[in-house]
Amino acid sequence: MTAKKPSLTHLDDQGRARMVDVGAKDVTQRRAVASGRIQMSSDALHAIRDGSVPKGDVLAVARVAGIQAAKETSRWIPLCHPLPLDKVSIECEFIGDNAVEVRAEVRVTAKTGVEMEALTAATASLLTIYDMCKAIDRGMTIETVQLIEKEGGRSGHWIRK
Repeated sequence: MTAKKPSLTHLDDQGRARMVDVGAKDVTQRRAVASGRIQMSSDALHAIRDGSVPKGDVLAVARVAGIQAAKETSRWIPLCHPLPLDKVSIECEFIGDNAVEVRAEVRVTAKTGVEMEALTAATASLLTIYDMCKAIDRGMTIETVQLIEKEGGRSGHWIRK
């Protein structure tokens, strides 16, 4: 017996893109956490840490950018449903002398999950750090943007191993 191949829910029977119909799904609490990292020179990291970046408080602006991006995810990702988010939080942590890690947590009470919102929030925060610090270090690298955890919905609780 062969295992059933998982179907792609964003494709119709003819293989055309579609927005998934979530009308019959139950409203449940859902949560997703995503993270990513930006590698940079120690000069750029120290400028962020001591508040000497000419454009302002880098991490404060990155947090606001992440929150705004989570709220606007359906405008960025064509097949995402617009969702009334309950919570968006962005945490930034210095990693050694050359990296900042961003962690985005998003919660909603809805018929569909918030994985894309968490990933979008983390990515927008990282891009904002790059934008605000590019005059110091154009060689920064954004890496390892990934889903860390998701809860709720039919597939339940998932944690990255």
